[in-house]
Amino acid sequence: MPTASTPTAPARESTAKQPPAAERVYAHVKDAVLQRRYEGGMLLTEGELADAVGVSRTPVREALLRLEVEGLIKLYPKKGAMVLPVSAQEIADVVETRLLVEKHAAAKAVPASEPLLTELTELLDTMREQAASGDLAAVSITDRAFHAAIVRSAGNQILDRLYEQLRDRQLRMGVAVMHAHPDRIAKNIAEHAEILDALRAGDAEAATEVVHRHVSWVRNLAQGDVR
Repeated sequence: MPTASTPTAPARESTAKQPPAAERVYAHVKDAVLQRRYEGGMLLTEGELADAVGVSRTPVREALLRLEVEGLIKLYPKKGAMVLPVSAQEIADVVETRLLVEKHAAAKAVPASEPLLTELTELLDTMREQAASGDLAAVSITDRAFHAAIVRSAGNQILDRLYEQLRDRQLRMGVAVMHAHPDRIAKNIAEHAEILDALRAGDAEAATEVVHRHVSWVRNLAQGDVR
């Protein structure tokens, strides 16, 4: 006599679920703004973004509200969202904060540990490769990772979190300045090498001096290009 078959568990999905629609729109717009595919002053419409990501307009609105809170866009009812240009005041504020955090971290990193020196050496090599290939967005990301590693080595979690809050602003400014001053990229990499050499030599004074000179040029150059 045939027996009833035992119900089988539903097959597992072979592919991972996509992130929620609003999260996909948020990531799409944020990445485009940070990489300057959507430049300051550009007006984005809900319909265009919905088509670009393949979603309805409801998650687009949700994502844009989140991006407005982060200061990347400004919403205009019935018109769309404008990508906010980087202001001279924002540049000055970010550079001032970076100098306070990074000079302290560079001094505290001495004597530098072998793991830190190895990490910085690898990041510097990566930056050189990215610059040679012309990938300025990638250079900016690795540039920030280099500085973040030094800040993290200081062991102050509050400073580390504060520095992390500057991440998006740093990346956006870095890409903008590199596009405006491509001749500066080689000098930028050379200054990273100077920072690494000072840390390797255990010279805290030299490390903080190079960090000050290196970070300050962002303000000096960018303020001439961004109103």
